[in-house]
Amino acid sequence: MDTLSYKTVSANKATATKEWVVIDAADQVLGRLSSKVAMLIRGKYKPNYTPHVDCGDNVIIINAEKIRMTGNKMTDRKYFSYTGHPGGQRIHTPADIMAKHPERLIEHAVRGMLPKNRLGRTLYTNLHVYVGTEHKHEAQQPKKLDLNTIK
Repeated sequence: MDTLSYKTVSANKATATKEWVVIDAADQVLGRLSSKVAMLIRGKYKPNYTPHVDCGDNVIIINAEKIRMTGNKMTDRKYFSYTGHPGGQRIHTPADIMAKHPERLIEHAVRGMLPKNRLGRTLYTNLHVYVGTEHKHEAQQPKKLDLNTIK
């Protein structure tokens, strides 16, 4: 028995194969889209997945303004922020956020599904969210991905 043939191969920064993918967020549910995008960014669907290495793909999300939420979450859910000053607590609903910056809703949801450490902050830079169908990453030749094919 050759023991070298059973060696576990771990990916590193040099051997990781990163791709660019485009996802259309039109009529997608926010949480389901975010969980699949977080797995793509993390690289968990790849056979050479390594937990401590950035081996995921760069994800471009278009049509961020057409995302939807089920039930009454668009008006009943609340996002809290704090300015750091006394009386500086701010409360926003997803409807308020969609009116001003629709891309921030997806960014917030995906960021919450990534690790809370240095790796998670690095992985977050692989997410690019845009309002409308235009994006500035045509030079990377991203391939279109249908989220319904990913489990």
